Amino acid sequence: MSRKPNQVPRILHLHSTFDPGGKEVRCVRLINAFGAGTEHAIVSGDPDRRGAAALLDPKRKVAWPKFPSLKGKPLPGRLKSIAAAMAGYDLICTYNWGAMDAVMAHTLFADVYRLPPLVHHEDGFNEDEALRLKAGRNFYRRIALGRTSALVVPSRLLQRIALEAWQQPHTRVRRIPNGVDTRAYAKKPRADALPSLVKRKGEKWVGTLAGLRKVKDLPRLVRAFSRLPEDWHLVIAGEGPERAAIVAEAERLRIEHRVHLPGFVARPQDLVGLFDIFALSSTSEQFPISVIEAMAAGVPIVSPAVGDVAAMVAEENREFVAPGSDERDLGAALERLAGDAALRERVGAANRTLARKEYDETTMIERYKALYWGLMGRKAP
Repeated sequence: MSRKPNQVPRILHLHSTFDPGGKEVRCVRLINAFGAGTEHAIVSGDPDRRGAAALLDPKRKVAWPKFPSLKGKPLPGRLKSIAAAMAGYDLICTYNWGAMDAVMAHTLFADVYRLPPLVHHEDGFNEDEALRLKAGRNFYRRIALGRTSALVVPSRLLQRIALEAWQQPHTRVRRIPNGVDTRAYAKKPRADALPSLVKRKGEKWVGTLAGLRKVKDLPRLVRAFSRLPEDWHLVIAGEGPERAAIVAEAERLRIEHRVHLPGFVARPQDLVGLFDIFALSSTSEQFPISVIEAMAAGVPIVSPAVGDVAAMVAEENREFVAPGSDERDLGAALERLAGDAALRERVGAANRTLARKEYDETTMIERYKALYWGLMGRKAP
């Protein structure tokens, strides 16, 4: 069904879940930034998991339409019903492997239903592909992405995977690094900014923002942190199915009194600046928004060498991106930073300067806006 070009543009977003994570939070930021002159429809493949909706500006026009399941065997009848449900929009945005059947449906039935352009976004992999991509999925992606107008990735690693493993043409692959509102992180938050957690005098915090999923390997972070002195506390902000495993590991190590899980934090700028060290323990990352948030707040980063993290941080921080994958490497990096306040200050200041220069969200928003509105054949607002 064709739409008149003077109508308000309607964009359909297809996610496997819409719980708050990197891609979901970025999607919300873009929707909020695009303004009231755009209508959006969001589908969560798991309707019970759409916590990121709380971050949407209530002034934005957002619908939650009924939609065929994004899960199941890619049989022709099922794909055809997905394609039919994508008609009537001006742009389709799909996200990660969980929406790949919708990408395939678009490739097979775009002409039948006169479907609009589709932009696929890839931000990384779950634990089932954290260490090695599955050959069957690579083959499926190559076919499904055949009529995609653009494939957006945030990292150089994903860009290489898209070009080589998925055999996508250079003209289709667009690298748009993630960004944040760096000004929002300029002011140090109050110690009692969160109602459920207060930073007390004399405490020092290692912190992270993460969905509590296996791919984040947060029990590993608990083990690495356990080497730090008693005045150090670990704050893991986020929600997810691995919460019990994290608590169990802290209890096993008898440090549960120093490990805090305040849940999802809607305004990370109220928390990140309280961290003395920001830490990742993931087995797979690409271009983590949480790292940019910590950099903007002037915090040093400790992380495994996953995705683009080593290239993201300031040069002064790179030695703390551990090449190894076990908790001993992370623990050694944490111990060195924990024992030297002047070093933490110097590395954090370098990160803040780089974040303001390279990772402000204004640039990211403008690049997405140019891509989306260009594909819709419209002038960007």
